[in-house]
Amino acid sequence: MSETQSSAPQAPATAEPADSADAITAADAAPGESAAARPKRRPADIGRGVEIIREHLKTLPQTPGVYRMLAGDGAVLYVGKARNLKRRVTNYTQVGKLPVRLQRMVAETETMEFVNTHTEVEALLLESNLIKKLMPRYNVLLRDDKTFPHIMITRDHDYPQLTKHRGARGRDADYFGPFASAGAVNRTITALQRAFLLRNCADTVFASRTRPCLQYQIKRCTAPCVGRVTPAEYQAQVNQARAFLSGKSRDIQTEFADRMMAASDAMDFETAARYRDRIRALTAIQAHQDINVEGVVEDADVIAAYAEGGVTCIQVFFFRGGRNYGNRAYFPSHDKAAETEEVLAAFIAQFYENKAAPPLVLVSHALPELELLSEALAVRAGHRVELAEPKRGEKRRIVEHALTNAREAHGRRLAESSSQARLLDGVAAVFGMDAPPERVEVYDNSHIQGAHAIGAMIVAGPDGFIKNAYRKFNIRSEGAAGDDFAMMREVLTRRFGRAVKEDPERSLGSWPDLVLIDGGLGQLNVALEVFAELGIDDVTLVGIAKGPDRDAGREHFFMENRPPFQMEPRDPVLYFLQRLRDEAHRFAIGTHRAKRAKAIGKSPIDEIASIGPARKKALLHHFGSGAAVARAGLADLEEVEGINRAVAKKIYDHFHPDG
Repeated sequence: MSETQSSAPQAPATAEPADSADAITAADAAPGESAAARPKRRPADIGRGVEIIREHLKTLPQTPGVYRMLAGDGAVLYVGKARNLKRRVTNYTQVGKLPVRLQRMVAETETMEFVNTHTEVEALLLESNLIKKLMPRYNVLLRDDKTFPHIMITRDHDYPQLTKHRGARGRDADYFGPFASAGAVNRTITALQRAFLLRNCADTVFASRTRPCLQYQIKRCTAPCVGRVTPAEYQAQVNQARAFLSGKSRDIQTEFADRMMAASDAMDFETAARYRDRIRALTAIQAHQDINVEGVVEDADVIAAYAEGGVTCIQVFFFRGGRNYGNRAYFPSHDKAAETEEVLAAFIAQFYENKAAPPLVLVSHALPELELLSEALAVRAGHRVELAEPKRGEKRRIVEHALTNAREAHGRRLAESSSQARLLDGVAAVFGMDAPPERVEVYDNSHIQGAHAIGAMIVAGPDGFIKNAYRKFNIRSEGAAGDDFAMMREVLTRRFGRAVKEDPERSLGSWPDLVLIDGGLGQLNVALEVFAELGIDDVTLVGIAKGPDRDAGREHFFMENRPPFQMEPRDPVLYFLQRLRDEAHRFAIGTHRAKRAKAIGKSPIDEIASIGPARKKALLHHFGSGAAVARAGLADLEEVEGINRAVAKKIYDHFHPDG
């Protein structure tokens, strides 16, 4: 793979101006981009954009590759792949055949960059990687792409552990999943413990046990930590769990039923009752997960798309070993004119960018370049991947089921969006704004007598809370912790000082239209002073304070040049603003508690250079606490196993810098 970067060639001075039919004005900016967020770019001119692309064509090879279209401010407008770069990019010069969306893109293009690849499959893989990384606004974008949880059974221990896992697979273990949610994993693990009695404790806890824990008492573990089960017996339990998770659930259930009947015939009713309870646990899993789809006995994903009103909902169902591991709905960002097949194909490429596709992926629509996409998924996964659109039979039935779920989720999203839009209209009316806010930021602080002080920012927009935009601020200023006004000043100064520096043209969509401060007139005055110092005069500032006795529903609102006011107690807009304030409060308290818990678990020994886990453990076992280590004399430190005179002197000097 090779990369070439081309600087923006200047359009010839004699270039004809675009005729009125092709001219693109600033009003035709990218969909969803507000006027306030629009950067101060060169006026969009489709004629100039075409000439820039033609200049690049002179040196383009007829090979596979990836191209990027860039705006004048360096923002990536679009990432595309091509079997033949020159032929593909030439299409952008034929503006009469382009949809309006691509005409806008061409008009904004100031330069292009190219990467040559060996094959078209490699180009497709690189394209999806760059789209996920660069988030170009003219591409279909999958914004919510968290990793999915799995069930992990370890292999690097004599008594394997059953636990939940998310993220990179750095441990020697068997992984089963993905599951659509953490809740689904937790329920399955609980049932598996009841059925197979496997431990879920960490290896460090396992090694330190001297007697069985509560899991043994409630019959969810056989207590291998204290030798209540032999390695061979425990390994048999592990093998049964692996077989069950691999799709052999009926075989395991039949085996348990046979053992239950044998114990009953032998008048061993206690053992029979244990097997009865284990069968019930397996039945509980199957009741949530079992499906009966002829022809889908292997691992498979089912992906269905439903589009209406310029919004596409994509439902993904996970089937593993004949069981349903859950489903999740996605709403990728795309131009309203984009075809459903185009959106679905782009979604699949990005969805599997950081995860392996199963051997079978069933889709609801006939995708463009189906074989190419299938080959790309196979390259990523390391095994053959069949990408198919079933037309009839049981496989089509399960796709139709996914389509029904997509249609219902789409309807719920539109209803929520409509309600959210009405609420934002109401917010604009209450606060005298010219237009409904596209981005609302809410700020709150949390501390206990100044300890572990943090500031928190939450963000909301037309689609609800934007949780990946939430931010926390560790209070740094000396003396600010404990002073709510000083804390708010620091948080707002850092947040908007950085915004002014990094995005002065407001082209990145990170500037709010409305800022809510959890507090009264004093907090509002602090915010007004910060904005005045930074020269910000076009963001609406509002302080929201609870009324007498801190009763919700009696909030007072504070704004500049306006007396404090209240809203009707049953006003839906008031409930909406309360939700925003409460979410900021929840996030601030949760962040504060996490910081406090981390500090509680921290030992003063952690601050000493060259003291690793083994020496730290030896010191704590010898002295009992970090405080006792700090009080220890040099001779006492030397008595600890693994602590020589030089290390003891370093520890002593750390706690006694004055000798």
